Amino acid sequence: MSIIITVSNQKGGVGKTTTSAAICAGFADRGAKVLGIDLDPQGNLGFCMGLEGVNGSTILDALQGKLKLQQVVRRLGKVDILPSDISLSATGLEKLEPGKRETALKEALSPMMDYYDYIVIDTPPALNLLTINAYVVSDFLIIPMTTDILSLVGLSQLRETIDSVKRSLNSNLKVLGILLNKFEKGTALSRDVEEMTEDLAKQISTKVFKTKIRQGVAIAEAPAHGEDIFTYNKYSPAVKDYSRFIDEIAEEIEENVRVSEVVG
Repeated sequence: MSIIITVSNQKGGVGKTTTSAAICAGFADRGAKVLGIDLDPQGNLGFCMGLEGVNGSTILDALQGKLKLQQVVRRLGKVDILPSDISLSATGLEKLEPGKRETALKEALSPMMDYYDYIVIDTPPALNLLTINAYVVSDFLIIPMTTDILSLVGLSQLRETIDSVKRSLNSNLKVLGILLNKFEKGTALSRDVEEMTEDLAKQISTKVFKTKIRQGVAIAEAPAHGEDIFTYNKYSPAVKDYSRFIDEIAEEIEENVRVSEVVG
């Protein structure tokens, strides 16, 4: 059974797509079979993984039932990708009856749940039906944010959405942690934001990951070269941070799965 991880924050510019792509490539490098799902109409996840153009079917075709998911998957070197484009801005999901509009992705994914070790979902910078669909099908949620005060704004609304999904649609959803991106160690602002984030993490029954991601030119350059960050420059300090982050979440997930099996 696939382990499904969603990367989400309704604020833009916090590193959702970079983090999603890093998780995809990082697990693939560790021998896992990985599917990346782009639920952002900007369509950047595929680009970050080396996908050249989307001209053709996208995840929207599967969500609307026009094609089976297997017909939409694009196979790249390391991972498989379900691409998106701007057409995802108008999904038509709101026209479905309540209960089905929130579970369209879960239904589309069901035939492939035993095929992949990990499925990683990149979400749009909004708390909309696409985001809800991702939460409904996921085991774990990772929330990236940058070390600025504005990144803290809106986390309370995110908490309300998570709680609502857990109450009515997916009681097993777990917030694995909050990832601090573009972290400048030693600055007063970073220390203040980290402290406030720790407090917010407790409110949603999670934690701030030990690993913090530093600024890094390689992170921005890799997509332009059609390569994931680990292939492009594994020696970059920021890329090394992401490698440690993958190790950290792999250990966390393994522990959570083990506990669930014991409880179950």
